[in-house]
Formats: sequence, structure tokens, C-alpha cells
Amino acid sequence: MDTGTATSIDDTPPAAFLDALEGWSPGYGEGVCDARRWGVTLTESSDRRRVWLYDEELGGAARVSFNLYRLAGGRVALRPCEMPAATVIAFVLGYRAESR
Repeated sequence: MDTGTATSIDDTPPAAFLDALEGWSPGYGEGVCDARRWGVTLTESSDRRRVWLYDEELGGAARVSFNLYRLAGGRVALRPCEMPAATVIAFVLGYRAESR
């Protein structure tokens, strides 16, 4: 997984990231990213303006997590949890669900 340079916390994530995330359903699922198995939990607020994602490598120590906020004026704010935004973006783009 690419962990490149962090972007500003005010940066809007790329459209490909948002498109990929739209295909995910709330709840728990398992899948593969970067040849590793992951357990993924996606939670959305009732108005879908806030998304929480927590990913845990199964049998490993890696974690990926973030909050995504849909703001007024169509803005979107990605807030990674103690990791570079590039890590979060690479995970979402590379993740392939096996079960949901």
C-alpha cells in the first residue's frame, strides 16, 4: 500500500476515492488489499453526511481509519486518523470485498 506524502487535512479526496467508497455498504465485511486480508467496518450517519471507516488487517497489526464529512456547498473533507491521507486513499482504491 502506498503511504506517500500526507495531504492537507482540508484537501478534498480524489473523485476515484469517492466513487469507490460509494460502492461500499454500511456494516462489517472482509476483503483483500495489497495481498493482505482485512476486516472493514463502515458506518454512516443517518443523513449520510458523515462516514466512519475502520479497517483492521486480519492476523496482523495494520489499521486504516478515517472520517469523511460531506459539507455545505458540496465540499467533502477527509480526516484520516493518525496516518497520511495517501494511506487511506490507497486502501480504499485497492480494497476488494470478499463478503459484505
